[in-house]
Amino acid sequence: MKVAGIIKQSLVDYPGKIAAVLFARGCNFYCPFCHNGHLLIKPGKAGAEYLDWQEIIELLRERKSFLDAVVVSGGEPCLNPELPQALSQIKELGYTTKLDTNGSRTAVLAQLVEQSLVDYVAMDIKGVLEYKKYLEACGGRLTNEDFLNVKGSLYLLQKAEIEVEFRTTVVPPLHKQEDILAIARHIQGASRYSLQQFNPGHTLNPDYSYITPYTREELQYMAQECRPYVKEVKVLNT
Repeated sequence: MKVAGIIKQSLVDYPGKIAAVLFARGCNFYCPFCHNGHLLIKPGKAGAEYLDWQEIIELLRERKSFLDAVVVSGGEPCLNPELPQALSQIKELGYTTKLDTNGSRTAVLAQLVEQSLVDYVAMDIKGVLEYKKYLEACGGRLTNEDFLNVKGSLYLLQKAEIEVEFRTTVVPPLHKQEDILAIARHIQGASRYSLQQFNPGHTLNPDYSYITPYTREELQYMAQECRPYVKEVKVLNT
């Protein structure tokens, strides 16, 4: 699998567990507020260096005594054809697994769920589930197929018998309070919805570095408004 980076130990990426985090290279979206722009370089392109997979497996084997889980993030991991095999190898080592995804590859996500290769999925919801608004939040890179897959993945995960978290990075030009409430209504009945505070540092679109984020108090108010629809709503710092 094409892994561009690794965090050997994290206490925040998998709730309640000590996890290693693997960052897959490549993404089909171009979200202007993204902080992982360096991961957008596709495998095989100039500057697209990646780590040796067997060395990663050996590292995970050595650290099994104090790590609980492995998180595969990105980029967009589901673009990587080796993802199911990679997760299978990680599961064989005895790890619990979590996937971070934008939900644009429903068929891959369904395979991972059906084959019990993921224990926890966190799916980013970029904005209101209207094509034009979602297109803007994705930086102008959103095909009709991708958008249909996003909606399909939302439906799939709401029915899946695994841990699921939906989350939105709340960016003032892209999201108003009523937008966040509309998302909560769309995922009504979900177990968990996280509002992530936008950080203007090192954004993919440099114009976003001049945007003032919502205050934590404003996000807490949005979270409170969402709670009639979702069982657990929390505010995350970046």
